[in-house]
Amino acid sequence: MRDHLRTPPRTGTESRSEVWTGRATNRVQWVFAVAGAACLALGVQLAVSSNWTSGVVALLMSVVGCVAAGLLMLFGTLAFVNVAVRIDGDALEVRCGHMGLPRRRILLTHVVGAEFVPRVTPRQWGGWGYRWRPEQGTAVVVRRGEGLVLRLGDGRTFTITVDDAEAGVRFIRERLHLPAGGAAAGA
Repeated sequence: MRDHLRTPPRTGTESRSEVWTGRATNRVQWVFAVAGAACLALGVQLAVSSNWTSGVVALLMSVVGCVAAGLLMLFGTLAFVNVAVRIDGDALEVRCGHMGLPRRRILLTHVVGAEFVPRVTPRQWGGWGYRWRPEQGTAVVVRRGEGLVLRLGDGRTFTITVDDAEAGVRFIRERLHLPAGGAAAGA
């Protein structure tokens, strides 16, 4: 008796995948989002149930402070709970958070190198989020771990923490016909 394959054998004529996607999530950020929601709720509670006759200015400052801190913490952390990266034949697109904002699109024609970095930490970049440091470039850091570093034609770099970053680097190098070291042949 002969075993039959469930999937047909590859003939080598199939086209390679045209899109690579990657994601990274930081569950710790949800703790900060909950803290922001708690500050917001405290501000609302102070506004609704406090005795306004005993010190309107102090109470108003407390309410506004709690609401402002809560909104900043809530929306600031929810924007960087996750990151989604999509690389197609033309560009790399990065979307942050559930709404996809902030968003960045880098044309692959502007990329001269791609490197895999096994360990990127928020400490290297000054925290989580969308970061810029003059000596390092720009980064989207949502968690500690592996990352993808693009070297752009204007000398800047762009770093993204994303799961399976090594596969993303291979995908970019294949598209741009870059050698394994990541530098362009003439660069």
